[in-house]
Amino acid sequence: MMRRRGPGLVGMAARTAVVAGTATAVSGRVSRRQANRYAEQDAQYVQQQTAAATQGAYSAPEPEDETAQIQKLAQLHDSGALSDEEFAAAKAKILGI
Repeated sequence: MMRRRGPGLVGMAARTAVVAGTATAVSGRVSRRQANRYAEQDAQYVQQQTAAATQGAYSAPEPEDETAQIQKLAQLHDSGALSDEEFAAAKAKILGI
């Protein structure tokens, strides 16, 4: 008569694969959430800076400042944090168009 000792090597490997897969899925979800939060914060910052620049006495920023702002907007747009319309509107505000 043969005694069963436990799930065996195949069972343990399968259980380990399930646990690892679940951990990977959770980790990916957390990473996506954090990326979305940072993108939203960046978008809000750009909107605040754009709004502040257009209020009151407005002096034209240095071309380097405009370039840096537009590059940041482009990064936000590329990451999906800004839609095409939001990107175009923010860029127009920076350029004074």
